[in-house]
Order: sequence, then structure tokens, then C-alpha cells
Amino acid sequence: MFKNDTVYIIGDAKTSSNNPITQKYNAFFIALVVERSTGMIIDADCSATVPLTSAFVKSILIYKNIQDYEELCAEIQNRYFGSSQKALTVALKNALIKYNSLK
Repeated sequence: MFKNDTVYIIGDAKTSSNNPITQKYNAFFIALVVERSTGMIIDADCSATVPLTSAFVKSILIYKNIQDYEELCAEIQNRYFGSSQKALTVALKNALIKYNSLK
């Protein structure tokens, strides 16, 4: 399904105690399939309670470069107004740190 040059990275972050994601998962997670050589995000998912949230987050991240963190955060802040907006940016930063450690 995925090429040999891809890696699977999980980024995580805390969410507020009243967030439904916290009630279900205890934290917010994003899962990314990233091309090791280019940083291109090939696939994405997240620990959302509503399937539309996962689809929307995927539409923001897919075919973007994980190393363009500031641009991705700006897009998240301009388009994603769910209660886990900050957790999403923190989880993305966590995933970026893990990606950078692969090199």
C-alpha cells in the first residue's frame, strides 16, 4: 500500500479535560505516513470523535511537507476551529520532531 521510502509517525498532545477526544482517548493523536526522503505527507488520520474531523484534518495535511510546519499551523489556525485546534498543532510539532530524528 505504501512505498518503501515511507515511515509511519505518531504525534501526540494533551487536550482539555472537557474535550470529547480526552474522554475517549485521553490525548489527541495524529498518524502520518511520510516519505522519508522528501517529508511529503502521503496519508494522515487523527483521534477524532467525529469522522468528518479526521477527513478535514487529512485534507489539510495530505500532500503537504511536514517540514513546512509554520505554513501548516497557519492553515490549521485559519481553517480548523474545533476544540482541539491547539492540540493538533502540538501533535504536528511532535510528529515533526520524530521525523527530524530519523535523519
